[in-house]
Parts: sequence; structure tokens; C-alpha cells
Amino acid sequence: MTIPGAETGVINLANHPFGWFLLAIFIVGYYFIAAEEKYHIDKAKPALFIGTLMFVLIGIYYVSVGADMTPFEHEVDHMILEIAEIFFFLFVAMTYIEALIERGVFNALRAKLITKGYSYRELFWITGALAFFISPVADNLTTALILSTVLLTIDNKTKDFLVPSAINVVVAANAGGAWSPFGDITTLMVWAAEKGSFIDFLYLFPAAFIGWLITAALLVRYVPDFDPNNDGDPEAASKIEILKGGRVIIAFGALTIALAVIGKQVIQLPPMWGMLFGLAILQLYMFFLKKKHKIDVSIYDAMSKIENNTLLFFFGILAAVGALHFTGFLAYAAQLFEMFDPTIVNIGVGFLSAIVDNVPVMSAVLKANPDINLAQWMLVTMTAGIGGSLISFGSAAGVGVMGKMHGIYTFSSHLKLAWTVLVGYIASLAVWYFQFIYLGWY
Repeated sequence: MTIPGAETGVINLANHPFGWFLLAIFIVGYYFIAAEEKYHIDKAKPALFIGTLMFVLIGIYYVSVGADMTPFEHEVDHMILEIAEIFFFLFVAMTYIEALIERGVFNALRAKLITKGYSYRELFWITGALAFFISPVADNLTTALILSTVLLTIDNKTKDFLVPSAINVVVAANAGGAWSPFGDITTLMVWAAEKGSFIDFLYLFPAAFIGWLITAALLVRYVPDFDPNNDGDPEAASKIEILKGGRVIIAFGALTIALAVIGKQVIQLPPMWGMLFGLAILQLYMFFLKKKHKIDVSIYDAMSKIENNTLLFFFGILAAVGALHFTGFLAYAAQLFEMFDPTIVNIGVGFLSAIVDNVPVMSAVLKANPDINLAQWMLVTMTAGIGGSLISFGSAAGVGVMGKMHGIYTFSSHLKLAWTVLVGYIASLAVWYFQFIYLGWY
């Protein structure tokens, strides 16, 4: 049987039984990812399994029908490049966090916060505000990883505090990343495609801020209204200081982020390149600490403590989504702009990005290049960025926090309070409408 497109290697499997079989594999795998808490299976296992399996099966299928393998090879090469950029970016960010933990940075921060007498609710607001205002510069994932670590150092047992606070950090990091080209991969993609100027993204600040603020105001009601239970001597806790080299590592971390941003904007190097250069600086500095000050530190000890399941989850889920894209399923999303009102479609993109992943969804939108105005491009940027907060693993920030707070911040624990995120999402849409449509801010 002749397969349409086999001679060119461009085969649309979205209307073929084999394509439906691949989609079924994705759905089953996604179910086990979502049901991690029920089956006690780490989310990285089903994600990596379906991500690698789907491309193996596609390769076998292409060979069996005698298709030109060149487009398949190009797709795999391109996907590996995209995943590698994210993988190494996360790898460096996590290494820096573990190095900061080893140098007692977060213990010192915890001591400062606790000894100031902040209650659980005050700590909830402080960490959320930090997440919202740091993520536009640092990026939403790095910010979420740092602040989830702070939460665990404050209290690693009280779930009534940890779960709402983790959701708050994820929502705040995603909302903060939505109004800056540096804050999220999707905003960077839109900016690089010249769909809006740098200033245009700043107009999303009110919508992103109000949406997060409303969600936080609803979430804080679930946080205990009393002070953390401090074990030990408060006077001794107040004397906890950052270990030697900790402050320098903080400075190198900021420099690394700056290198990633500047490298991308000025000399067109991928952000991971600046991050890896920053890792090289960290390696040399830790070698200096060991030789000069006789401090027993090792960069490889920090690397050994990285949440590898988070990295493998990203590889697997991005590969699986890439397989769906290659087989033609994501092309249908692009056609929606011609069938329905762009506002409705862009709002739906937010929900879709929570279920699938905002990066391939935004990629599909940009490749379709619909004829929409600046207001609509800003809307899809915002919805793709903050829509991932609706589900725990709908965004890089959520996945990172799930890995860091394993067994505490889970799919089901997030889902129980997801209605608060939905209310904030709707509020952001209302503010966008008032700014861009009613007032005409574009």
C-alpha cells in the first residue's frame, strides 16, 4: 500500500491508525504521570518511556513503508538540540542551588526569616512576592527552584503551609515570567519572532500581577495563621551565617544568569551556553576554595544531589510532545485561528499549555503565523505563560517544584486548589481586555 507523502518523508499520521496508536501511547503515559501519587511511580519513568518509545516506533514505521528518512532525521536532530538547551540550562541552575545549599545560604535565609517572627502567612506572601519579581530576570524555573528550596528550609513537614505556598510560588513565577522576554521560554520565542517590542511585554504587568494577587489572596486562607514551630535555641538560630564562599557563589549565580541573557541578546548564543560558562566559573571557584582555604567542597558533590528525575521528565515529555508534533497532531491547533475568534483560541491556548506543554503549543502558533494584531499576540503570550499554572506539571516551574518537593507538592495536591489558579487566570484575562480592548493600549 502506498502511503501519501512516503516518497518525500512528509507523512501526516494524524489521520492514520498508526498515528492514533501513538496518540493512545501518549494518553496512557500521561495518565500514569498524572497518577504518580496513586501508583507510586515517579513521573520521569512513564514520561521517558513514552518519549523514547514513540520516536522508535515512528522510525520503524518510516523504514517499513520505505519513506525518505531525511525529514525524520532532521526532526530528531532539531528536537535533541531543543531538549539539550533546556536540559543543560536546568542542570546548571540545579547545580548552583545545591552549591548554595551546601554553603548554608538557605539555612541562613531561613534563620533570618524565622527570627524576625514572621508567621506562616507572612512567609507565604514574602516568598510569593519574591517569586513574582525575581522571575522576570532570572526566569520562572530557576526562581521556582530557589524559592521552593527556601520553603523546605523553613519547614519541611507542615503540608498545610508547604502546599499552598508551593502553588503560590509556581503561579507567581509563571505570572512574573509572562511580562518579560527573559522570564519564560514562550515570551522569548514571541519576542524573537518580532511579534512585539520589549516595551509591549511590559504592558502585561498589570494583568499578570493582579491575576497572581487574587490567586494568592484565595490560597492564603488555607495557610495556618500562626508562627512556625521552631525547634532548638532561637538565639542560636539567629547566629546562623552563610559559610565561606556562599556570598561569592550568589554573585556568580547572578553573573551566570546575566551571561545567559546577554549571550542570547548580543552574540546569539543559546542561553544554555552562558549557563555552562557560569558553571565553569563555579567549578574554578570551588577548586580555589579547596586549595586556598582548605574547604572540602566539590562541584561533583553538588551535581550528585540534583533532582535527576526532573531532568529526565523534561526529556521524556518534550520528546513525546515532539513526536505528536512530527506526526501532525499539533497542526490542528494552528488551524483553529481560522475557524474561531482569536480571543477564544488564545484563551484556550492557556488551558492547552497546562495539559501538554506551553513551548510546543507556542511553537505551533508561531509556525502558523496567524494574522492577528499586537493585542492578540500579547494575549497568547500571557495565556501560554500563566496557563501552565493550572496543572502542577503544566509549566517548567511546576515540574521543578514537584521534583524539589517530592511527595509534598504533587499533581493531586495542586489539583485540589487549582480553582484558585483558575480564578486568577480569569482575572488576568479581564485586565487584559480592559487594557488592550477597552482602553486600546496598543
